[in-house]
Amino acid sequence: MTKIFIGGFPLDITELELVQLISWHGSVSTIKIVRDKKTRICKGYAFVEMEDRIGAENAVIALDGTMLQGRELTLNITEDQPVKKAPSPRPYTKPSAPADTADRPKRPRRLSS
Repeated sequence: MTKIFIGGFPLDITELELVQLISWHGSVSTIKIVRDKKTRICKGYAFVEMEDRIGAENAVIALDGTMLQGRELTLNITEDQPVKKAPSPRPYTKPSAPADTADRPKRPRRLSS
């Protein structure tokens, strides 16, 4: 699978219209138009996964920089980023005494009666 970033398309375009545009160059497996969580308005970019790399490269070559309804399309093949591991927790260490208290004499302990 090869993932393509598509940006700059009109905000009223549908997933079906994007798939029809890209599918001339290869088989599309998934598409995700990115939308605002609250308003559900399109943010103007999407990600498409294609079955093979050659079809994805052909789509990028053919469609990058073309105009669609007065807007210029931007297409790039995105490389999957490795998943970052959460940092391992640091072992517990006893906090040291502040530097200004190191010179003070310690209080004597109370004896229990």
